Amino acid sequence: MNLHKLILTENACYKAGKTIVPKGIMVHSTGANNPNLCRYVGPDDGLLGVNKYNNHWNRDRPDGKKVCVHAFIGKLADGSIATYQTLPWNHRGWHCGRTAGHDRYVAFEICEDDLADAEYFNAIYNEAIDLCVYLCRMFNLDPAKDGVLICHCEGYKRGIASNHGDVMNWFPKHGKSMDTFRADVKAALDAENAPAAGGGGGTVPEPKPVARMAVGSKVTLKSSAGVYTNGVSIPASVKDKTYTIQQVKEDRVLLKEIVSWVYVKDLEATSFVPTNRGDSRPAAIKVGSKVKIVGNTYTNGVKVPGSVKAGTYTVQQLKADWALLKEIYSWVELKDLKAI
Repeated sequence: MNLHKLILTENACYKAGKTIVPKGIMVHSTGANNPNLCRYVGPDDGLLGVNKYNNHWNRDRPDGKKVCVHAFIGKLADGSIATYQTLPWNHRGWHCGRTAGHDRYVAFEICEDDLADAEYFNAIYNEAIDLCVYLCRMFNLDPAKDGVLICHCEGYKRGIASNHGDVMNWFPKHGKSMDTFRADVKAALDAENAPAAGGGGGTVPEPKPVARMAVGSKVTLKSSAGVYTNGVSIPASVKDKTYTIQQVKEDRVLLKEIVSWVYVKDLEATSFVPTNRGDSRPAAIKVGSKVKIVGNTYTNGVKVPGSVKAGTYTVQQLKADWALLKEIYSWVELKDLKAI
């Protein structure tokens, strides 16, 4: 998830200052052919781009309405997809036109385009899954439980939201529904929970070598890849082919043969440069060390959720490039840890 924060402090909803304990998540889409985040989130932070009409929602009553959600998903100025948090997650939003919905649900809007662009849809759909997993972990929500993860039109059918059609005006056009979305969120959440399955006891599997996205690695550009990091759509002619990583920077890599930056999530490693350095771990990290997770994945390749990343952990065991963290009972690569 490409998460940023710009709280809409000028919005009357934020100024109302009421809080809730979220019992669910409500998914909305904007109903307008404008996928750009700057239409709703502002002012420009250097990534959003300038809204020349200044009609974003960081105003007392946007377009004269009492509206505000907790987040938006859409395009940045460079065309890449991002999520912007716009209210504190436990703030009472104004998003569905009914008190019952406002009192129970944290809500986000997905910026609609013309509803026909499959690449854009797939990108925002996956971003929305990541956001829901993040929120489910934060508030201990089960997306498979009835009424926990719903869209606006489902809220209307339950009598807790106004009569809007989102997101079922859009998802079916791309072969999706709220049922498939809930299933996808559940599957992603289960995958993230897997590393902690040991529950702090029993036997934890030994760390295994993984295909690392290192300089020199051979990778395949997935057929599902959507856009380069600069927002340009990836042509089919370069997908399902093997490339060499020339440079690595955070969550993206430069592919030598096509000289393009691509997100790691859109790649599959086919061979890799071993980085097992024997016992060359930093002296600061040893059994008993307190550490923070600063990287992106556990040893099994599952992405570390933000709620886990924010914690402090104790090194229980060390093996070459790996540390077993006592509190979550998971193996993490040393490169993804920082001693504190």
